[in-house]
Amino acid sequence: MSEADFRIGLLGHGTVGRAFEALLAQRSDEIAAVTGLRPRITGVLTRSRGDFARVLEEAELVVEVMGGLDPAREHVLAAMAAGRHVVTANKQLLSRHGEELWGLAREHGVQLRFEAAVAGVVPVIRVLQESLAAAHVERLHGIVNGTTNYILSEMARTGADYENALADAQRLGYAEADPTEDVSGEDAAAKMAILARLAFGTPVDLDQVRFEGIEHITAYDLEYARELGLGLKLIGTAERVDGGALNVRVHPAFLYPGHPLASVNGPYNAVTVESADITEITMSGPGAGGPQTASAVLGDVISAMIPPASTPEATSSLEVVQDVESAFYLHLEVADRPGVLAQVAQLLGLQGASIKSVVQRGLGEHARLVMVVHPMLESRFFAALELISRLDFVRARPRAIRVIEEEFT
Repeated sequence: MSEADFRIGLLGHGTVGRAFEALLAQRSDEIAAVTGLRPRITGVLTRSRGDFARVLEEAELVVEVMGGLDPAREHVLAAMAAGRHVVTANKQLLSRHGEELWGLAREHGVQLRFEAAVAGVVPVIRVLQESLAAAHVERLHGIVNGTTNYILSEMARTGADYENALADAQRLGYAEADPTEDVSGEDAAAKMAILARLAFGTPVDLDQVRFEGIEHITAYDLEYARELGLGLKLIGTAERVDGGALNVRVHPAFLYPGHPLASVNGPYNAVTVESADITEITMSGPGAGGPQTASAVLGDVISAMIPPASTPEATSSLEVVQDVESAFYLHLEVADRPGVLAQVAQLLGLQGASIKSVVQRGLGEHARLVMVVHPMLESRFFAALELISRLDFVRARPRAIRVIEEEFT
């Protein structure tokens, strides 16, 4: 088979950019054998060197791994307007400007591929866009941040507190020196905005995704979780509610062992897709790292070399709502006096809560009361929580973590 060059412009040459360049060199013979085209990098742009206009002129496809919004957005828009395919790993860009970018790709008949933006090498984007394109998805659950999953896994495995588990993640390279975007839940929220857009065909902006991180999780939470038969994960959820609206959120959640995400540990990612047509599908794999992200980027490059249709226009406009039902784990620091549990239960009951299980530890002024509450509207639970926090025997601000009750067997 005769070969022609396929010219690639590379925007960004950090960890992922260098890993992509190395992987492309290793795999070019195999790609040429499959596609009849030999990919090669014809120009590299970083924030300190290179010329974008020249990189663009010499390329048939542009790979963007710079990250951030500026100048990445400007460069991606310019590349597609010039008729170039684009592959990006930039979840912030897509979660903020996805509709603009996908619209321009359709207008100019080019590919905008972004598998590496969500869940590393787990092919969830391709599955939602292609394999499950005809499925009526009801819900997605995802562990889409490897840093937080590693931290929570280590806290559960070793009994370490949050600070020590985070330091270990930084030492091993799973967490950045500034881990804020990961541990606050913002990184996972951006990824869930993208997944929700693809699964439900409606525009979803990062600003519409409520997120909560893991900074407040303690070793005690994991200890009580073991007694209650639960595991703790940072979970992203996108689901239809009341048939005509959408809720997208990220928060720590306890899972029972039968849930397909309960056994996903360490820096791994996983996404569960639920639909009446397919019941449930779970995809998992490494979610972070230069070589893993580079592999997903290269897969997109190969797809763009033999292009299918681009991301279609939104097919619906669902209202994105915030108040949904959830079960909760509630942790209270209390003085152990007669009637404490009764008063707490009464305030919960006034808001319609039903207690599923209770664990109590300690005596005197420093007791701990831990319970799991059956599903109820979050607004009503937090209203009860506010009243509970004002009781004179409560020694610290109550802490609540959501519990996902579904199990798949």
